[in-house]
Amino acid sequence: MQHIAIFDIGKTNKKLFVFNEEYHIVYEKSEHLLETKDEDGDPCEDVHLLVKWMKASLLEVMQVTDFKINAVNVSAYGASFVYLDEKGEILTPLCNYLKPYPAKLQQDFFEKYGGETKLASETASPVLGSLNAGLQLYRIKYEQPDIFNRIKYALHLPQFLSYILGGELFSEITSIGCHTMLWDFEKMATTNG
Repeated sequence: MQHIAIFDIGKTNKKLFVFNEEYHIVYEKSEHLLETKDEDGDPCEDVHLLVKWMKASLLEVMQVTDFKINAVNVSAYGASFVYLDEKGEILTPLCNYLKPYPAKLQQDFFEKYGGETKLASETASPVLGSLNAGLQLYRIKYEQPDIFNRIKYALHLPQFLSYILGGELFSEITSIGCHTMLWDFEKMATTNG
């Protein structure tokens, strides 16, 4: 019988499920991983620990002789970017999307790009501070320009985890266009911010 491994990565709990061909769960593992701190000392996901747990968990189920894993998928919260350099190495801690966004920087951003109402309308993104992944990137651009200049790829967490498991770098409209302030729905292109 063929099997599918599915990672379900939430902010609090990390889970791995194995489904058989009849969509029955035949294996389930849950873990609560310790957080780390970002550059400001605020709690955030320890991406390195998460990757280590995922790889070890997948290896564990791949070694079960009763399972023939022929597909792996990832479901994860996606409001934060993982920033990678040209070698695919992680550059920063994963920003907690609940982290308060600097009021002055947000004000400067909206003044520069036409105001909250205009941008919210163009990008179909309510103004949500750090929950807008584009604003996370903007913050790095102005608060950590040395890091910003080394960023080659910015992947939302689900796409990053897929990259770790499959080696492919990609994103898609559901990631870029979901309250990120990165996708201009009128132009059907990325924004200039």
